[in-house]
Order: sequence, then C-alpha cells, then structure tokens
Amino acid sequence: MKKAVFPGSFDPITLGHVDIIRRALPLFDEIVIAIGINAKKSYMFSTEERMKFIQNAFFAEDKISVQTYQGLTVDYCKAIDAQFIVRGLRNPADFEFEKAIAQTNRKLSGIETVFLLTSAETSYISSSIVRDIMRNGGDASTLVPNSVSNPTNF
Repeated sequence: MKKAVFPGSFDPITLGHVDIIRRALPLFDEIVIAIGINAKKSYMFSTEERMKFIQNAFFAEDKISVQTYQGLTVDYCKAIDAQFIVRGLRNPADFEFEKAIAQTNRKLSGIETVFLLTSAETSYISSSIVRDIMRNGGDASTLVPNSVSNPTNF
C-alpha cells in the first residue's frame, strides 16, 4: 500500500492545496493531510478550525485522513508507515527550498518526496496572502474552499 503524507500548517487550506491533494489522489492508496504543530508559531486559525476546514473540504474522500503532528515530518512518516511525502511547487524558489529538505529527508529516512507543480489557476495562491486578505476584511472566497469561506455551511 502506497501511503503519503502531505504536511503543512494549512493556516488556512487554500485552493492551491486542494489542487495538489486532488491530483495526488490517483498516485497513492492513502493520503494523510498532516497539520504540523509548532509551538513557536502564531496561527490565525486554531488547530481545531484547520482540521475542520480540511475534513469538510474532503468529507467524501475515503482515501484522505487529517491528523496533527509535532517534530520532524520524517519521524511522523515512520510512525504511521508512510513511504512518501507530497509537496506542491509554485515557483523556482519553492523548488530550491523544497529540494534541500527532500534530499535531507531521504538521507535521514529513505522516505521519498513527490513534487507536484501547482496548476496555473492556483499557482499564485498562498496561505499568507489569504490571511492578509482576511485580516483586512477582504473577500478571499475565490482562493479557499467553501469550508473556509463558509464554515457555517458544514
């Protein structure tokens, strides 16, 4: 069974994340969307809210689960018997950053990272841009799944 982890803070999940997850589904038997918890980081949304956003966005997908973890992603992957890490790439800067992490992860654990390029329609979206729009009262509904823009509908 091919099991992958898609790690991130998902503060909040965006349509870019959704695009990567949907395109990764045919490649794996199971995908764990893993919300990394970093006590030193300040989040706009609570862990519970972020979990709900993701669970509601993928409520009909049996191959997806949502969990939280702390520490190294490779240690988490080993703990749940995942053989792959999925990462999305928006631009060359993402590639350079993610390449170094992927090579280190493979050296430490043998776990492979699978990179998927974001679609042209979502490549400009980032959680930090979405948070800035939301903090300033803007409408981010075209950048996030309905579970984020209309959480009361779930």
